[in-house]
Amino acid sequence: MDLPVMPPVKPMLAKSVAKIPPGMHYEAKWDGFRAIVFRDGDEVELGSRTTKPLTRYFPELVAALKERLPGRCVLDGEIVIAREGRLDFDALTERIHPADSRVRMLAEKTPSSFVAFDLLALAHQSLLDVPLADRRALLVMALSGVTAPVHVAPATTDIDVAREWFEQYEGAGLDGVIAKPLTLRYLQDERAMFKVKHERTADVVVAGYRLHKSGPVVGSLLLGLYDDGGALQHVGVSAAFSMARRAELVEELEPLRMDDVAGHPWAAWAEEAAHETARLPGAPSRWSGKKDLSWVPLRPERVCEVAYDHMENGLRFRHTARFRRWRPDRTPESCTYAQLEEPVRYDLAEIFAPQA
Repeated sequence: MDLPVMPPVKPMLAKSVAKIPPGMHYEAKWDGFRAIVFRDGDEVELGSRTTKPLTRYFPELVAALKERLPGRCVLDGEIVIAREGRLDFDALTERIHPADSRVRMLAEKTPSSFVAFDLLALAHQSLLDVPLADRRALLVMALSGVTAPVHVAPATTDIDVAREWFEQYEGAGLDGVIAKPLTLRYLQDERAMFKVKHERTADVVVAGYRLHKSGPVVGSLLLGLYDDGGALQHVGVSAAFSMARRAELVEELEPLRMDDVAGHPWAAWAEEAAHETARLPGAPSRWSGKKDLSWVPLRPERVCEVAYDHMENGLRFRHTARFRRWRPDRTPESCTYAQLEEPVRYDLAEIFAPQA
């Protein structure tokens, strides 16, 4: 492979803002695996956000990209999987598997797509120093007439349209809106773009915590919600605390600390079989590797309010939830899935429909 922009490339990133900023280029924020695609003739490589190769996990996409992309190019975009008109992040994570046979089986069962939103190189020219508006025009031209499973991300410079997308597209599993200055050069690994994500709040039960890697202070709170059957399900963690606050939390939670996990709703976490069905804390995963996932059980008696942006299959928080406040006025039993707001469904196919 010999391209004007060679791997590894660290993607340009976005910083969070509360409102959609005016006077910019707008796109939907896709909920998938960020990927840099390098194509040089018969060679295609997929690089992840961390520059690790993704190529072997998406054989069907490599074949599609080889058929549909210009002979020499470098693209920035997102690998996604859709089911029933909605993005399915769980199906995407299943691909990161060591067994080639399983990867190929899933490639047939749940084929992936690639949504291109930036062009870093074309033919023999690097476009890293070209303004975004010009890169976008070249991207649209280079992928003119491209067919599924390769797509060009819809874009607009109309802030009112961007606001409509923010409200509508969540129903198809998208995360929010990305805003990019029209004169922006491609700045690797810099937060030069802006993202506006959906945020909601929920009252959750604090049922344990993990220690911080630096010492005997709280690293993350383990959060739960009660399902329709009355079982407390592990739904995620809250972890963004100052070091002083982490130490304070240990003292605050000490009266709830259990010497033995017996009797705790998540006592079964030690049984490996339970990890596959209940998604309990302490479960090893493809992402955690050898990371210490031991935890301190607490009597599930204290409630806090957290902010979250997205749910995975309506079961757990996609990303780390943000602690807002304690809720002494709420009982643990009142913290159920019923409080969670569901976005109005929106068909993903409508997003890729020809723009008027």
